[in-house]
Amino acid sequence: MKFPLFKTKIKGVDKKFDLTDPKDQKDYFELKAGKEIKKLREYLKNHTFVAYLLGKKNSGKGTYSRMFAETILPEKIESFSIGDMIRNLDRELADPKKKKELYKFLEKNYRGRLSLEEVIRDLENRDTKTLRPTEVILALVKREMEKKGEKSLFIDGFPRDLDQINFSLFFRDLIGHRDDPDIFVLIDVPENVIDERIKWRRICPVCQTSRNLKLLPTSKVGYDKKKKEFYLLCDNDGSRMVQKEGDELGIKNIKQRLGTDGRLMDMALSLHGIPKILLRNSIPVKDAPKFVDDYEITPEFEFKWNEKEGKIERKEKNWVIPDDEKLPSYSLMPPPVVFSMIKQIVDIFNL
Repeated sequence: MKFPLFKTKIKGVDKKFDLTDPKDQKDYFELKAGKEIKKLREYLKNHTFVAYLLGKKNSGKGTYSRMFAETILPEKIESFSIGDMIRNLDRELADPKKKKELYKFLEKNYRGRLSLEEVIRDLENRDTKTLRPTEVILALVKREMEKKGEKSLFIDGFPRDLDQINFSLFFRDLIGHRDDPDIFVLIDVPENVIDERIKWRRICPVCQTSRNLKLLPTSKVGYDKKKKEFYLLCDNDGSRMVQKEGDELGIKNIKQRLGTDGRLMDMALSLHGIPKILLRNSIPVKDAPKFVDDYEITPEFEFKWNEKEGKIERKEKNWVIPDDEKLPSYSLMPPPVVFSMIKQIVDIFNL
């Protein structure tokens, strides 16, 4: 797939922003997309849309959709993950009353090859690698949408397989209760970026906040002299953040999934009749000065232990990484990617 470069650099604007700071983030969006944000806020007061997020695992789907909602009109926009929706069923199935309510809903809304008893048994005995039948997912997504009410929705995880692409095209007709526009949001992120995000990810064992030792450290970094390694301290509670088991392998364990996700995007890109938003996370180093401001580029952090002074030295520079075509590239911070989404949605809705 060839995703176009999107220009976020505005001629004559030299103001620099700290895009990790919420206030600077807000000022950044108002300066660069204030008119478009105002148009979208007006539109969403009386209209809704459904957006299907398509991107490889750990491509930032949740980050981009949440930032879009927070920037535009959080009370009118929600996102939900199919994976979270399925996992939340565990609590319902463990409660006899809620299990009965789920059964009644499926009895009214589910149509498929499996009996309802088989569907419930399948959900109770699910594993993480097996996809649920598409007909079951459709019914469950309908229920989730009804819970959200009259809001615009970003749906992460549907379609999940090639056969579900066709279902998504007719999804609104199948559920029969929303006639708002729908769009595909396709996110292009180099696999090297995903690999580094996973390998350097650290999680707070208390609040589950996720940060990155190399790309998004917390304000406090420690050094373990015995292990000769650096670690992050959570900004929320001061806990020592840890690496999840398997993260040290990067994308090795999800290579097959990444391949399927890539084929899904290829297929979605080739379809006619549904608008598409193309979001690009990276930009070739040679093109960056023309298209983006320096502060929009993801920084890479390096730490060094100064034995003599007994302290940690911290350095920051633009992160350079080969994209999928082996071109030296920069990865972009989330705000410029969301800026691109805002601009494209305004164009799609002719606002």
